[in-house]
This record gives sequence, C-alpha cells and structure tokens, in this order.
Amino acid sequence: MTVPDLDPVIHAQARLRIVAALATLAASDYVTFPRLQELLDMTAGNLATHLRKLEDAGYIVIEKTHRGRTPVTYLALSVTGRRAFEDYTAQLRALLGPS
Repeated sequence: MTVPDLDPVIHAQARLRIVAALATLAASDYVTFPRLQELLDMTAGNLATHLRKLEDAGYIVIEKTHRGRTPVTYLALSVTGRRAFEDYTAQLRALLGPS
C-alpha cells in the first residue's frame, strides 16, 4: 500500500480548520475576517499568517473593501482551494480505509 502525500498547505492544523470552515460556504459566499476569527477562536495575527499562506497557494480569495468608512475584509475559498480540500479529504479517506 502506498501512503498518499497529503497537501502540506492544508495539512497544518490551523489552515485545515480555516479551509474546512470556508468549505461550508456556498461557492459564491464570503465571510468577513472578524467572523472567521470568532468562529475559529484564533488571534488576528495567527489567522492573517495562515490566510497569507493559503492565498499564496491560490486556495482562498481575499477581497478588501470599505463599508462606509470602515474597512472590511471578505474571505472565500477559491475554486482551486475547494478542489484541493476535496482531494485532501479523499486522500484521508483512502488512507484510513473503508469503514
């Protein structure tokens, strides 16, 4: 049996939590940075660091805009990120074997 290589970008615990949370959104939906921070109970700095790695890999889309005079950051899983998460979960299932 060959053990599949798991995606190292997603495999880190914090990034896996982020991607799993974003995967629950519909493809056209976004979540704000503070809402994701609250859901995952992460510090702003830690969340921003992991979001940057996911963005560099093309797995998430970050859109910065303003609501009135207040800056708002929207986050979503990209098509590439959604596919990478699906591949990652399929590899885990294959690794764990049939239940």
